[in-house]
This record gives sequence, C-alpha cells and structure tokens, in this order.
Amino acid sequence: MTYCVGILVEEGLVMIADTRTNAGLDDISTYRKLHMFTKPGERVLALASAGNLSVTQSVLSLLTEGVEDPNTGKPETIYDAPTMFRAAQLIGRAIRKVRAIERAGFEAAQLRFEVSFLFGGQIGDGPMRLYMIYSAGNFIACSQDAPFLQIGEHKYGKPILDRAVTFRTDIYDALKVGLVSMDSTMRSNLGVGLPIDLTVIRRNTCDTEVLHRIEAGEPYFHDLRERWSAALRAAHRAIPRPPYGPGTK
Repeated sequence: MTYCVGILVEEGLVMIADTRTNAGLDDISTYRKLHMFTKPGERVLALASAGNLSVTQSVLSLLTEGVEDPNTGKPETIYDAPTMFRAAQLIGRAIRKVRAIERAGFEAAQLRFEVSFLFGGQIGDGPMRLYMIYSAGNFIACSQDAPFLQIGEHKYGKPILDRAVTFRTDIYDALKVGLVSMDSTMRSNLGVGLPIDLTVIRRNTCDTEVLHRIEAGEPYFHDLRERWSAALRAAHRAIPRPPYGPGTK
C-alpha cells in the first residue's frame, strides 16, 4: 500500500509520497515513489506512483527511453512533450504499452494490473497542472473547486484536506496540511510509512523550490505529529458531550 497526495494552489504545487512497498511483520522495504523530471527554466515535472512496482518501473523507463508518437511514429520522451496535457497523454500511452506487453503474464499468474499516478508541474509558460492517471491510461485534472488529488490509501487523509485546503491556501500551509494527512494515514495503516518524499514547486518558475526527504526522527515532522495529536485531544474535550443520556431533555 502507499499514499501520495498532490495539492495545487494559487501559488503552486505540493507533492508528497511515502516510500513503503511492503509491510509484513518481518519484511519492510522502501522504494522512491516521487520522481522528478526537470530542465530548470524549461520544465519541472513531478510523478508520484502507486500500485505494482514492476509496472511502475516499466512505465518510468518508457517515459525516459521514449514511447511512439501515434502521429509521427517517432519515440517521444517526457522531456519532449510540449504541454502538460501531452505529457499526461504520454504517460497514459506508456501504461497501455506495458499492459499490452505484460498482460499474458499477469493473467497467467492471476494478478491484477494495478498502477496509478499523480502527475503535476509546468512546462514553459503553459499552465501549471495536476493530473491523476489511472491504470487504463485515462486521466482527470485537478480543479480550483477540488484543489488536491490522492492515490493509494487515501481515505484517512482526505477528511483533513477537505476541511483545510482551498485554492487560496498558502503553499506552505498546503504542505503542512498535506503532511498532517500523511501522518493520519500512517497512524491508521502500517502499509504507509517513512521516509516521506516531498516537493514544492512555485508557479511560473519551472524549477523546484523544495525537494526533501523526511527520515525517521526528523524534529519538525515529529513535532507536527505530536502537536496534531494534542490538538485533536483538546478539540474533543472542548466539545460538549451529546445530550442523549439518561436525565437529559
């Protein structure tokens, strides 16, 4: 299991991903799920992945080696895509190509072809975009009315994002809320865990402002977790008890 979240606000983009790929009692492993494709000043692209690791790796390889453009017949890489929309289409084509190659093996082993991506960033002076790309290769775009997208184990972190994030939210407040949603997910599902990779990309810069990995024991993240737990305990104590017991009207 995994948890990745992308938040697109007026100032720019925040992407956060955990790294856990296995969570057995004696077999915990990690793998980077947030991948960057950058040419400073020209394009800055972030791709977060969830699902079958072998499929993810194959898609990533195709994105850098090239996928045939159906219009020209020539290989196109993620560094060649002229717009974010065309780049999202390229990722979709890469997913479908891997599916076509691996379908027989997956079916023989009775395995589901599961993969999804969050893809965000900016190319040149084009608009900043955030997409969710599904295992069929189709995708949806983030909007101002719903300024975040999630993949993986999203249900524990979504209520926090729903209540706290709008398109006008400060970009570093969005990062903070995204980390709270990650902590809530980690507390409820052992399949999501440290280290956590994150990036902050400010709109119209075509470069990363922050690219950071949170390791176990990092003071800020530890403090954030403790403060959030304390705030929740204080909030529930401050709310009056329900007037439903014996002797109440």
